[in-house]
Amino acid sequence: MYRYDAVDRLIVEERVAQYRDQTQRYLAGLIDEDAFKPLRLQNGLYIQRYAPMLRIAIPYGVLSSAQLRTLASISRRYDRGYGHFTTRQNIQFNWVKVEEVPDILAELAAINMHAIQTSGSCVRNVTTDAFAGVAADEIVDPRPYCELMRQWSTLHPEFAHLPRKFKVAFNGAKEDRAATPVHDLAFDLYRDAEGEVRLIVKVGGGQGRTPRLASVIKRDLHWSELLTYSEAVLRAYNRIGRRDNIYKARIKILVETLGADAFAREVEADWAHLRNGPNTLTPQALARVAAHFDDPTLAAALENTHRLPIAAGFRAWRQRNVVAHRNPDYAAVVVSLKRESVAPGDATADEMDQLADLAERYSFGEIRVTHQQNLVLPNVARARLQDLWAELEAQNLGRANIGLASDIICCPGGDFCSLANAKSIPLSAAIAAQLASIEDEIGALAIKVSGCINACAHHHVGHIGVLGVDKAGEDWYQVLLGGRADGEGKLGVLIGKAVRAEDVPLLIERLARHYLAVRRSGESFIEVVERVGADAFKAALRVEEEAAA
Repeated sequence: MYRYDAVDRLIVEERVAQYRDQTQRYLAGLIDEDAFKPLRLQNGLYIQRYAPMLRIAIPYGVLSSAQLRTLASISRRYDRGYGHFTTRQNIQFNWVKVEEVPDILAELAAINMHAIQTSGSCVRNVTTDAFAGVAADEIVDPRPYCELMRQWSTLHPEFAHLPRKFKVAFNGAKEDRAATPVHDLAFDLYRDAEGEVRLIVKVGGGQGRTPRLASVIKRDLHWSELLTYSEAVLRAYNRIGRRDNIYKARIKILVETLGADAFAREVEADWAHLRNGPNTLTPQALARVAAHFDDPTLAAALENTHRLPIAAGFRAWRQRNVVAHRNPDYAAVVVSLKRESVAPGDATADEMDQLADLAERYSFGEIRVTHQQNLVLPNVARARLQDLWAELEAQNLGRANIGLASDIICCPGGDFCSLANAKSIPLSAAIAAQLASIEDEIGALAIKVSGCINACAHHHVGHIGVLGVDKAGEDWYQVLLGGRADGEGKLGVLIGKAVRAEDVPLLIERLARHYLAVRRSGESFIEVVERVGADAFKAALRVEEEAAA
């Protein structure tokens, strides 16, 4: 994982001191709420439904065991003993106090963490594949490029007040596990015929009120021009993006209004003045950053001391939660944070401590956060998998459900968020319970539940997406079908009018059972939806409704 240098530490420490002074002046009445709001937002502090919420950055989802232990400690002393991992590979604390946030930030700075630019109209936390650097299908390790983007964009004065928030993602593998089609700016990394790293540049993706898929505006960009071209994109957006209407200020609206080709021309016009300029990356700059990634030296294969019989629970877990590693003697292990009676993505302080301990003993002290709100131990010797599973099982962290119906992505919803129209957490639990008896038969199914149109749970790109809406003070929900967040990138379509909360789980079960009735051998849920079309599923629902009537 990346190790801070002296410059990194100085920037973060100075930011803490600056924000402490801003907070003290606000509490003393020297700064009013309107003036303080942008200051707190760019330091990750929101005012939620019941209490302030602090969002902490986990750049491209990488944590050390020491950092995770500190997060656990912070959750005990400043919050209510748990944290919520988000779809942007961050962690949120939902019950902090405004006056204590500077102290939290100071403790984070001591372990090379911060909350800078986790909110506000700026470049947000840079995300990538949770298996970056270890994935068996990786073409280019995206982490150094993510880090270069993080360093360049952090506290960049020109891009601190963009028309709206701006999210960046990188993918360096054959399979897109970074949801690049729904990002404001995204890069696919690959190697050309000479082995040089090049980038495909996509802009204008996003969800929320007007979901859009990103458009490719540049192919074959040499890696050395990553920052100059990104600067051109942001300058074009800053220059001509709308600021008169918050709902039309995202870059996706600008790209759609102008057209991708016209927007690309605007970028090229800016790039003409930036190309080959001071922000052009050199091999030395890339090597400097890459050298700060302290990746472990993987030992030779250990002898597997386990003998049959192998526990049935371990077999299922190995099938669902273990991911191929570039080193065949190792594996990446996904730890499910989707447990019964626990909100998706939540982990208690005790669980964070336990996972930090397991990371040290099984995965060289490293943990990753996925955008599916799970955690990853990236470097586990295959010979030790059963030992790890047994310890996870003992701690209620061994659920074998990655990619299944109960592996639901869910936002905090109406239980916490002041923007939410409806609750997400109890509905997610009800859906998982409804499908429990057929979950294994269904197989891979991505269900995503958002409590409002802001789409923090990515419902637009769920195989089944659920959106909370408010009707006369009651929780109702729209159901979408056929979305996907991978390289194929598709937006789900509505399958009918909104329904009451109590009707959603049965509706989703009917969709699942129709899939089981019409699938061909080996077909997944999303493959059937794409073969027969969403209208066929709608028609099947109507037939059932008429028969029931």
